Amino acid sequence: MKALISYIITQTKLPEVSVKNTVELLNEDCTIPFISRYRKERTGNLDEVQIGDIVKFKEQFEALEKRKAAILKALEEQAVLTLELKQKIEATQDLTALEDLYLPFIKKSRKTKADTARQNGLEPLAKIIMSQNANDIESIAFKYIKGEVASVEAALEGARHIISEWINERSDIRNSIRQQLERFAMISTKVVKTKTDDENAQKFRDYFDWEESLIRIPSHRLLAILRAESEGFIKTKIAIDDDKALNKIESKIIRSQNECSDQIQLAIQDAYKRLLLPSLSNEALQIAKTKADESAISVFAKNLKQLLLGSPLGEKRVLAIDPGFRTGCKVVCLDAQGQLKYNETIYPHPPQSDSIGAMKKISSLAEAYQIEAIAIGNGTASRETEALIRKIHFKNDIQVFVVSEAGASIYSASKIARDEFPNYDVTVRGSISIGRRLQDPLAELVKIDAKSIGVGQYQHDVDQTKLKKELDVVVESCVNAVGVNINTASTSLLSYVSGIGPKLAENIFNYRQENGVFASRNDIKKVPRLGGKAFEQGAAFLRIKDAKNPLDDSAVHPESYDLVKQMAKDLGKRVQDLIGNVDLLKKIDLKKYCTSSVGLPTLQDILKELEKPGLDIREQAKVFTFNQNIKTIADVHEGQLLPGIVNNITNFGCFVDIGIKESGLIHVSNLSDSFVKDVNEHVSLHQQIIVKVLEVDVPRKRIQLKLHN
Repeated sequence: MKALISYIITQTKLPEVSVKNTVELLNEDCTIPFISRYRKERTGNLDEVQIGDIVKFKEQFEALEKRKAAILKALEEQAVLTLELKQKIEATQDLTALEDLYLPFIKKSRKTKADTARQNGLEPLAKIIMSQNANDIESIAFKYIKGEVASVEAALEGARHIISEWINERSDIRNSIRQQLERFAMISTKVVKTKTDDENAQKFRDYFDWEESLIRIPSHRLLAILRAESEGFIKTKIAIDDDKALNKIESKIIRSQNECSDQIQLAIQDAYKRLLLPSLSNEALQIAKTKADESAISVFAKNLKQLLLGSPLGEKRVLAIDPGFRTGCKVVCLDAQGQLKYNETIYPHPPQSDSIGAMKKISSLAEAYQIEAIAIGNGTASRETEALIRKIHFKNDIQVFVVSEAGASIYSASKIARDEFPNYDVTVRGSISIGRRLQDPLAELVKIDAKSIGVGQYQHDVDQTKLKKELDVVVESCVNAVGVNINTASTSLLSYVSGIGPKLAENIFNYRQENGVFASRNDIKKVPRLGGKAFEQGAAFLRIKDAKNPLDDSAVHPESYDLVKQMAKDLGKRVQDLIGNVDLLKKIDLKKYCTSSVGLPTLQDILKELEKPGLDIREQAKVFTFNQNIKTIADVHEGQLLPGIVNNITNFGCFVDIGIKESGLIHVSNLSDSFVKDVNEHVSLHQQIIVKVLEVDVPRKRIQLKLHN
């Protein structure tokens, strides 16, 4: 435990007491949202990011210790574990250094040149050469001619193979090459000649002949290069100054100027070219790839968070349309809770072109189901459908929204959608998803695999395990930050609640179906297999609307209910009287309620929650309209000012939907007149902005934009 705490402190620079208590809480199966919100006194008020770092480095340390144990066991089985080697292994805090220590003892999967040389009895000759004392090395080598060793040169070559392996296994030499690769490595690319004119290769044309510093290459470019290579269009190479690298190795080994040094020099060249450089350049590329992955995953995570916390319309009756031409527009009517009330297909666009019939139908549905808002998917025929809807004179004021369809087709064909709507086809399910996204983006988007939402760069090229893990953390954070109505939430949404998970989410859903709505948080304890720990971790994130106890619809944890009752009692009031009563809450002296386990941070949170219980942290949805004169890229011209919606953020800028098939790019250099360190500081996903058109490349379907302030 002490070594773990020390390791985490070294990596995070966080206070020891905070790290120690957080690790204890994690070992007690507490979740990040629960710890950050309800154990502030124990952690020293650490936020979710800091606790997440502790989790990350805790896992790193545990993986390192597990690898150490495996290596020590393997060395013991080989009977080569000395006390000195054991101490070195136990002391190392770095996985690369650990693997270097183990390298000389790894059992090779196939016979090496050095193994063959040893079998031929050439190791003593190699040791003589490495001693660098002998002068007439050829006459010494002559004594080793026997069996497969047919000549002096063969004997010397075999000895050099053994020396090459020794050189390759020296950690100081490996680290010397690593340092040079880290600082000076260049990555270069060349097109595979047979692929030069391949149509699919043209998107990688920039990398047909490219060279750049590996340490400086942006993450998106490295991932693009590696994708091009994996698809067989280019070849990549990692290079450093070979002469400089060889000189550094020689300075560490050669101590004499005789025939031995000549042989060692040849062995060094062989070790470098055949063993060291291929292995370590590949390692350097993997390190660069890992950093690029982390950068891309970070961008994706930020985008996903913004998307999940997108503005909800709230509980309003919605008519949703999944637009289309030949197959028609799928229309559904949803009640305020997102339940399907009606569905139909209309055909306002070519080839049927029944726009009048479609307008009449929409108008009558809006009246019949008292529709308050219309959601239109942003895919094919979206602009045409929006224009049609805006022509209709509704009796009531109905807001019209264009909603992102990203991932809707994935949802509509999923098991979740089939279970929700077994009697409807994928088109109807897709329309329902569009409508529900307007009502509550978070509740609907959690049903879709986050990778399918498509708000990132090269998400299919990065480490998929790390990506899923990071995105799950983001979804969990967002769900718990907003809170969940336990009486309306889907199993998908419930599964992300702190301490709940998929199985308990199913049990909650089934209990609700069989017994009706939960009347209080205490009722949650009746759910099968939901024990005390799950209740502790999850109860405060589960909200019960119109409960007898108003605290059940707040973020106040049930463990603090008695404390709130005492506050009310001391004022001669009921708990209900405190809710939203700012003047009354100001009279509470928080210091009076501090204990050894409850301090001011928790008490301040309680007071804030009493002021506005269950406050949704998300902004309200706002209506947006594209420029109605812009229908295709041909309508876009340099100098135009256009309304747009940010639909993707990357490290090199952001993409903006201006109402046509092609999204425009605001390069990082066009986001601000000053230096842009982080794109997210200037724009957010789904933000409504005004852009200026800088350049339009119709053949390549590219639009360059500038953020207009």
